[in-house]
Amino acid sequence: MQEAARFAAMMQRSAELKRRIAVELADAVVGVVDACEASLRAGGKVIFCGNGGSAADSQHLATEMLIRLRGSVERASWPALALTLDTSMLTAAGNDYGYERVFERPLRGLGRAGDVLFGITTSGRSANVVRALQAAREMAIVTVGLLGGAGEPARGLCDHLLLVPDQETARIQECHIALGHAVLELLEDRLVARPL
Repeated sequence: MQEAARFAAMMQRSAELKRRIAVELADAVVGVVDACEASLRAGGKVIFCGNGGSAADSQHLATEMLIRLRGSVERASWPALALTLDTSMLTAAGNDYGYERVFERPLRGLGRAGDVLFGITTSGRSANVVRALQAAREMAIVTVGLLGGAGEPARGLCDHLLLVPDQETARIQECHIALGHAVLELLEDRLVARPL
């Protein structure tokens, strides 16, 4: 297949997957927006974690809450945190407790009941994300899974599930950031209309 045709096929597949989740995940997205709004109105925060590209998505989404999503919307900064940002914390946790606990350990110190944790994993199998979701459940933190594939075992630990039904990491990641943007845009609309 020529490269131009391959490129067109990639874009078509990505678009078809987004059309599918637009229908299948609409109610789930609204549920996540509800959970985030409830947490913020109660003085909570939104926390994100993931590995690799999902770590970048964690930082991207947390930043859009702290700074802003849309340049045309002036609003307050909202409390958000990406557990992927502090290299000293990540390396200390990995060294002292093992890589599987690099998100769980700081979550236990920073998270509070009523916060929201987004666990982002394209496979659903990232051990450190799964452990963070388990810890969140123990701490009465609301759990949101941005997952791919079958989503197991992470999906069983999620109060709210945004599962992209595909196996290809790149296509899943494209949908994850689109879902994250949709959640934050809907949340922003609500909180601009009725500020915290």
